[in-house]
Amino acid sequence: MPVVKVKNLKNEEVGELTLSDDVFGAPLNKPLIYEAVKSYLANQRAGTSATKTRGDVRGSGKKLWKQKGTGRARIASIRSPLWKGGGNVHGPQPRDWSYRIPKKMRRGAIRSVLSERLREGGLVVIENFEMESHKTKDFLATLAALGLEGRTLIVEALENGNLTLSSRNVQNVTCVSLSGINVYTLLTHEQVALTREAAALLDKQLGGKAEAQATQADEAPEAPADEPQPVEDEPQPAEEEPQEAQEE
Repeated sequence: MPVVKVKNLKNEEVGELTLSDDVFGAPLNKPLIYEAVKSYLANQRAGTSATKTRGDVRGSGKKLWKQKGTGRARIASIRSPLWKGGGNVHGPQPRDWSYRIPKKMRRGAIRSVLSERLREGGLVVIENFEMESHKTKDFLATLAALGLEGRTLIVEALENGNLTLSSRNVQNVTCVSLSGINVYTLLTHEQVALTREAAALLDKQLGGKAEAQATQADEAPEAPADEPQPVEDEPQPAEEEPQEAQEE
């Protein structure tokens, strides 16, 4: 099981955190990650692009000239797709591009990306991100102390007001709560900083089948001990009559 060092905001080690192999030791599964990213990007599409057909274009429906006798090509309407400013044929129309993949696939992709970030050394566990102020200057100083460079994703267990305000103007930093984590965000950030609480909750939520079985085993009531059965008195053998009485 991987063991990660826990640091404070001054980059000092304050302890260690043991993570499960099911979540942070999963193998890299590129096809699964591809499907999860494809679904995420499809769900982000607005689907509002549209073109006007000949029925939507403004203009008269009157026939411009008679069918025969003019020497010109026959024409029915000024809104014909053959004419400049006419309607569009087979153009895009508003539609819903979103689709969902199974929950197990989505969670498996997140486990795969988190494990790869840990193997690359791009995953850091922080004791907490309790900022004293909401100033961006203080936040940048904290990032420099932690050695977080490049695109950085900070994951908090709950919403943190000072952290959100101090980081929202930093271009390469994204702060999300635990509910906002997804495969695409993990892939597009080189560094991932988790608080201790967020790492523990991720470990619990994405633990998979093995952890679920362990949880069920812990919650299962203990079987009552076998109660001792009362010992029944063994029947005593009948006493033999004296030999003299039998002879009489």
